[in-house]
Amino acid sequence: MEFLKSWYNVIWLIFSLSSTSFLQASYGYDPESLSTFFHHYANTSVSNPRTGILYNLSLPANFSGMEASFARILSAKFLSRGVNFSSVYIPPRVIPMPYVKRLTIVYENLGNWSSVYYQVSNYTLVAPVVGFLAYDSNSSAIGTQKLDFSTLGDPIAIQFPHIDVQGEKPKCVEFGAGGSFEIKDMTEANECLTHGEGHFSLVVPSPITPTPTPTPTPTPTPKNKDKLRKGLIAGICGMIILGLVMIVMYKLVRRRQIRAMEKQSEKDVAFNTFWVGRSKMPSASMTRTQPYLEQAEYAP
Repeated sequence: MEFLKSWYNVIWLIFSLSSTSFLQASYGYDPESLSTFFHHYANTSVSNPRTGILYNLSLPANFSGMEASFARILSAKFLSRGVNFSSVYIPPRVIPMPYVKRLTIVYENLGNWSSVYYQVSNYTLVAPVVGFLAYDSNSSAIGTQKLDFSTLGDPIAIQFPHIDVQGEKPKCVEFGAGGSFEIKDMTEANECLTHGEGHFSLVVPSPITPTPTPTPTPTPTPKNKDKLRKGLIAGICGMIILGLVMIVMYKLVRRRQIRAMEKQSEKDVAFNTFWVGRSKMPSASMTRTQPYLEQAEYAP
């Protein structure tokens, strides 16, 4: 049985190392998928972890810049003493829900990947995103059931490194499911308080990009008005002259057509012509028919 379990751990470790690129390509940069990967990696990286010890995970090269660790804790000691691992301090009188005999807390620090997995509209991250998630646990493995925390005393404190931000005081942000987030004021320097597990960071308002000033429409000056008036008059005069030229050309063309028709008519029929006023009219010689008597004799 132990032999089969060892081979299972080896196979899962090889699969995890070979599928890290596929994980990021398939899910994009999904925080929930990342947390699931950390859970499985913690479950297979250390065999038979001891209770009360923090184990730092050696992550694959694809996750360079991130940090992950986990610790197994007895619920009775967790409730009476609390835990202070990583940058998260969980005080006494915090109950895991549902209650289990033993639990495992997986700690995450996304480092320079923080802004890739988490975004806050109108705000900028100024600290790495850190998170902690609790799971049920047995004597040898981390379970798949997520646990919630119910605080009966002091809240849980998350410590961040010193942040030197000019002008703006950082605020705490707590990330929820589906990209939701909640922003709160810090009660202590570089410290955020919460009553449950999740992911947290510090933010400051993003600088407002100035709206470009519209270019004012130039007001016409008296000099420009005179130029506009002169141009308008010149355009009207040009149109009138062009119209007159077209009329004259039309008349000239018409006269040429009439003259050509007259010449053609003179060639076709030889009529005498005479002038009536300014118009040249055709004329023909008149021949009267001489009277002819059919019978020379007539009755008296």
